[in-house]
Amino acid sequence: MSEGNLETPREGSLDAPTRHPIAWQDAEFYDEAKLDEELRRVFDICHGCRRCFNLCDSFPRLFDLIDESDSGELDTVDSADFKPVVDACTLCDMCFMTKCPYVPPHEFDLDFPHLMLRYRAVEAKRDGVPWNEKQLIQTERNGRLAGRMPGIANWASRCGNGLTRPAMESVAGIHREAELPEYVPTSKTFVSQAANGPAEANVDAPAHGRKAVLYATCFVNYNKPDTGVLAQRILAKNGVATTAMHPGCCGMPQLEQGLMDDVAGFAKNVAQAFRPKIDDGQDIIALTPSCALMLKFEWPLIVPDDEDVAALSRATRDITEYIVDIAKNEGLADGLEALPDPVALHLACHARAQNMGQKAADMLRLIPEADLKVIERCSGHGGSWGVMKENFETAIKVGRPVARQAKEARYVASECPLAADHILQGIARQLDDGESAPARSYHPVELFAMAYGLAPELQS
Repeated sequence: MSEGNLETPREGSLDAPTRHPIAWQDAEFYDEAKLDEELRRVFDICHGCRRCFNLCDSFPRLFDLIDESDSGELDTVDSADFKPVVDACTLCDMCFMTKCPYVPPHEFDLDFPHLMLRYRAVEAKRDGVPWNEKQLIQTERNGRLAGRMPGIANWASRCGNGLTRPAMESVAGIHREAELPEYVPTSKTFVSQAANGPAEANVDAPAHGRKAVLYATCFVNYNKPDTGVLAQRILAKNGVATTAMHPGCCGMPQLEQGLMDDVAGFAKNVAQAFRPKIDDGQDIIALTPSCALMLKFEWPLIVPDDEDVAALSRATRDITEYIVDIAKNEGLADGLEALPDPVALHLACHARAQNMGQKAADMLRLIPEADLKVIERCSGHGGSWGVMKENFETAIKVGRPVARQAKEARYVASECPLAADHILQGIARQLDDGESAPARSYHPVELFAMAYGLAPELQS
């Protein structure tokens, strides 16, 4: 029998994975009977494969559900029991990008994360999003409000606050032990600092002539502006003239809740704001991998006919990707010196999902004598998912292997700042008497700036 006539489909496609535009504006997308039919088709294939058993909690929940059913097969599982499987998905995309042999163009046409997204979109359209979760995902609004009174906001959200954290757990559903990011004053946001003008681009540097706009992202703008400031210093030293913009949120928190209309609105508005910069020949650099993933890949699938979104997708680079590109094409400016201690680098799932390789690791390996341990596993955090009362302990459990590998390093780094702090919490739970966890986590850009001598505030 010739290979083309095999009755059993080939395991794994020979072509690169592709994704279909998300048909969220079609009535059939919200047809619950058709959704259930597709869930059962996909879950049955997953049940027969099980390669994703160790990626996140969705797959163990699914396989336990099937194994504990009357027949041990999907046919005796009630569709109402699918919800915990969907709720455990963090839309990290690792099953699609790294494990599943049946993604398109394979004839089985599996896209597990986008199927979970469809379920949530149907659920959101039918029932709405719970009040507490709807407030949590308003990252832009929350950043602006907290910036007006950061002292009070940070005091109230600090772990160990016995007055406020139990109340937050009861009212907002946020686990009292989950580390939450601090906010900076409105005058100290990244865009506010960048408005004063970046350091003058080094005209003698190899990459002089490049121009770029740093997309601040909600997190860097309102919570960790140092990442943006140091990125500007690194790029200026290498000759890149930069400005900073934050036209709005990327919509990843809303995507996680299935709020497709909201995400589409963010995409159109932000892409329109960036279009003049793109037409001027400037690159767009995202400072957070989740946001880069949205601009590069998710937005074009949600609003596939928008030319501004398409142009932004082509122009966007992740910050570590951009620095490595300079090193590869023009060469870096001199001045990098070895870091004094080992680095444990966690590769964020949303960086891996960009299908660009280990760019954060590639960047840190440019540092002389780099002592680097690369960790390619989920931290367990999953954005807003991991801080919720019902998920936090599971998030710690999923991230335990990462924490165990990172435990011995002096510097613990991740491109995802939420994942980095979550890993530190996991390390703290594994310490023996007399041991101490690293005092803080780092973004790879911070470590690169330290190696260049551009971050005295981190080296003092």
